[in-house]
Amino acid sequence: MEFTAKAIAEFLNGDVEGNPDEVVSDISKIEEGKKGTLAFLANPKYSKYLYSTNASIVLLNKDFNLEEEVSSTLIRVDDAYKAFASLLDLYSQSKPEKNGIEDLVFIDKSAEIGKNVYLGGFSYISKNVKIGENAKIHPQVYIGENCKIGNNTILYPGVKIYDGCQIGVNCIVHSGTVIGSDGFGFVPQEDADFIKIPQLGNVIIEDNVEIGSNVSIDRATIGSTILKKGVKLDNLIQIGHNVIIGENTVIVSQTGIAGSSNVGKNCQIGGQVGIVGHIEIANNVKIAAQSGVPSSIKKEGEILLGSPAANISDTRKSMVVYKQLPQLREKILELERELEKLKEKN
Repeated sequence: MEFTAKAIAEFLNGDVEGNPDEVVSDISKIEEGKKGTLAFLANPKYSKYLYSTNASIVLLNKDFNLEEEVSSTLIRVDDAYKAFASLLDLYSQSKPEKNGIEDLVFIDKSAEIGKNVYLGGFSYISKNVKIGENAKIHPQVYIGENCKIGNNTILYPGVKIYDGCQIGVNCIVHSGTVIGSDGFGFVPQEDADFIKIPQLGNVIIEDNVEIGSNVSIDRATIGSTILKKGVKLDNLIQIGHNVIIGENTVIVSQTGIAGSSNVGKNCQIGGQVGIVGHIEIANNVKIAAQSGVPSSIKKEGEILLGSPAANISDTRKSMVVYKQLPQLREKILELERELEKLKEKN
């Protein structure tokens, strides 16, 4: 589809600088802009590309000051990043939707399938499964017995959902993710062997949750592992049994949360963070990448860094001192030598 600068500006409540009839039919990065595409500028470090890009239209903030002339038509908006996200959403919605049931799909007779559902080839729908309206189940998805999938939820190819798990409305689960696998529970024996603890619970994923690819979310030993409304998980994350993640918390790739920990709402957890089991993290906490959290965080809004994680301000001060340790050691050794000389004189 083609859009004019004028039409885009009207959709975004923006102002056009240049040719209002400039037409675009695709999107590009500003540094790789091509004729007929739209790009955006939100991060100041990419400002230099504005003057050399070949993109036909560029979105940018209203308060951005030009240093020289540009060849692209500009659309000025209050927030270029949010405006670009709105356009991407519009572009995504314009694509034709998949619907209907493809060949080679297994659906148990007891399953309940809502209206306008898409079921891709080689997907498997087990006993007593309930799938809501407008759900999209892509090829090779497995849905175990007694599972519930809410309206408008999308399961991308290769998602596996074990028995008894529940997923709310408007959720997205990306390829390769496993929901409801056994929690890591074993009892060590005197002969160094282990007895497996049966995992009898399930996983409950509430509404408007998005889960990246190759994420593993373990079922509870007893009760439920729960992701509350609005949670966003990146790729390659491990969520242990009986973990509860609060509303609108965001977790970045390669983070692991051990069993029975409770993460508050509106938290932001960076990549490669490790969180031990059986602790609580307060609301609005931010944990920087590669931090290790060994104990509960009780103060709301705390910002943490390091391993073991501590207040970010204190950790940064410690890191400055740590970098100076070789020089400090030399100074101490020098003072010790001076002290020995003084002792010899006396």
